[in-house]
Amino acid sequence: MPFPKKTCVVCGEEFELRPDKPGFANRCWACSEADEEEKSGGNLVDRESDPALNEARRKTMRDMLYRKES
Repeated sequence: MPFPKKTCVVCGEEFELRPDKPGFANRCWACSEADEEEKSGGNLVDRESDPALNEARRKTMRDMLYRKES
């Protein structure tokens, strides 16, 4: 059974949609790889390891969960 042909929404190139393709189903292999490289820039790791930011996040979640509705 042949794989379905799709058109990339980023570059307009036609590609085969295969089960092992990373990324989005509407982007070609090259555009999906470029998107993954942008996501792994290291910025996410820095934000997750910041203790002040984690404390602010916990406080906000606590306030949202336990605030009294008036």
